Amino acid sequence: MLPAAVSDDRLRATGTEDIRERLKAATASAHRALDEGLVHFDLTTTAHYRRFLQASAAALLPLEAALDQAGVDDLIEDWPQRRRSQAIACDLADFGAVPVPMDLPAPSLDRAGVFGTLYVLEGSRLGAAYLLRMVAASADPRVRRATRYLGHGARQGLWRSFLSQLAQARTTADEEVRMIVSAREAFAMFAKAMAAA
Repeated sequence: MLPAAVSDDRLRATGTEDIRERLKAATASAHRALDEGLVHFDLTTTAHYRRFLQASAAALLPLEAALDQAGVDDLIEDWPQRRRSQAIACDLADFGAVPVPMDLPAPSLDRAGVFGTLYVLEGSRLGAAYLLRMVAASADPRVRRATRYLGHGARQGLWRSFLSQLAQARTTADEEVRMIVSAREAFAMFAKAMAAA
């Protein structure tokens, strides 16, 4: 997720500030709770990095499955390029581990829920760039190599293009409320997974 010290200002897409700012404000406490959970991981150590990946996978897999069930590829045409389940599975395999999704029913998402969930998943790429720099300081070459998840989509403008698609979605006030609820739920899933790791 996006640490408080990291800003996405330079990545703004024209016309997306309003909805993005409202989502950011409405999910600030959920985002903060997740960031507070992340400080307990020293990503330069093998054990902590493996636990971080396992926790991330525990939330990511059911969220991506819920997006698939909701027909995300009908709304986001480049969805296959955005999926990170395979990337995190490969990283975990480097440590002899497999991803284990949280034992929770995948949320049922409507169109607004898809955009709310994607706001969290796509926004996490900004924080991932910051975390990647921490991982680079590890003495363990397996840690430094297992960065497919954190580095996924780097320099491809996926956050910016998502913001453009979000702006074009033209949501109603009711849909925006449901979008916010879904974004908060996605943050909460990651926070719960981190706390359990």
